[in-house]
Amino acid sequence: MKEVIAASRFSIFFIDEAQRVTLKDVGTVEEIRRRAAEGGADVHELELASQFRCNGSDGYLAWLDHALQIRTTANTDLEDIDYDFQVFDDPSAMRHAILEKNRKANKARMVAGYCWPWASKKDKQAMDIVFPEHDFAAQWNLDDDGMLWAIADGSAEQVGCIHTCQGLEFDYVGVIIGDDFVIRDGRVVTDAAKRAGQDRSVHGYKKLLKEQPEHARALADQIIKNTYRTLMTRGQKGCYVYATDPETRKYFAAFARSQAATEHNDLAEEAETLDGLHLPIVTRDEAVPFERHVPVYDLSIAAGEFSEMQIADAEHWVELPDFMRASPDLFVSRVVGESMNRRIPNGAWCLFRANPGGTRQGKVVVVQHRAIEDPDHGGSFTIKLYHSEKVEEYGEFVNQRIVLKPQTNAFGYRDIVLEDELEDLKVIGEFLSVL
Repeated sequence: MKEVIAASRFSIFFIDEAQRVTLKDVGTVEEIRRRAAEGGADVHELELASQFRCNGSDGYLAWLDHALQIRTTANTDLEDIDYDFQVFDDPSAMRHAILEKNRKANKARMVAGYCWPWASKKDKQAMDIVFPEHDFAAQWNLDDDGMLWAIADGSAEQVGCIHTCQGLEFDYVGVIIGDDFVIRDGRVVTDAAKRAGQDRSVHGYKKLLKEQPEHARALADQIIKNTYRTLMTRGQKGCYVYATDPETRKYFAAFARSQAATEHNDLAEEAETLDGLHLPIVTRDEAVPFERHVPVYDLSIAAGEFSEMQIADAEHWVELPDFMRASPDLFVSRVVGESMNRRIPNGAWCLFRANPGGTRQGKVVVVQHRAIEDPDHGGSFTIKLYHSEKVEEYGEFVNQRIVLKPQTNAFGYRDIVLEDELEDLKVIGEFLSVL
């Protein structure tokens, strides 16, 4: 660190000491001050007041610090906090809830404290985290995919740990809290000895415990609390928790909303989602699919091309006006944002054709690409006017450059220009009309 400071005229460090999750992590504020003083450098400290995590809820983050007993805050409960926090008595039920959330956008995963040995490293058929009484068995994700497990096929059945999910973000996260973190008489008790022997984050703990027992326990306590803080903040929309220890489950459940309240809020959220759609709405069971009704589909789940099964599995269906003919490639969705407000008002319900063929030139389309970060919602998909520039290669015309143009009178929207990895761009749907 001293070398980094000395090698540059101006160094900027973003420090979050609550992100320290291994004994070998370095870079505390105090250490930077000391190294800067040794190098004769001046230090100017600024505070980053907030980070956009967990639905932008600073209240949830403050409550979590209070609940994990990292620091005392004024947020002693989850009252009025817009974040889906639930505690489960059955890990299989939690897994089912995460898999249901994952169906919408492939953005829900399970994670756990590293309290179970990595048996599947040597035996691909072995299960790592097993709760026979709950008919639960799962493998760690540590082998083939590494940090790509967040998008790999079938990885929603696996369980991530601190080493593969730090820095990642999902819509929903299911957290398994192991015996390294338990509640006894309302107080957090941590035990690094409950970590699996393969966990490198506490490597050297036993040696340090013999040499400096108080320091070792305090450092391990911080690392374990920080680990669960990190795991429990991977979800933008919600965090579901199962703790192996009953008293710990009871402790967190006391903070959580009742299941009835959660179901009520979920129904209210669905009703709010369809607000402003002034067409007859029916459920999937009541629909006459693609003869009278077309599905209402959330564009945020479009991680690739829509399949017939995906569309047909929608929860809500609408009856189109008489002058519109229903067909299997049509769906309805809401457009949020001002980037297309000259043609599509913010919040308008629109009719789309999924996976359109033929030329897209000059059409308004929904596209998805990992290089896109739409300013209206931050996702990797966007709805824009499509323009492509082609060149001839080996007798065929191929895209060299794609420009996605906003049509808006709002300030701050620019063309999205894509020149690299154009084969990864997916045209999800073609805009047909505002309903």
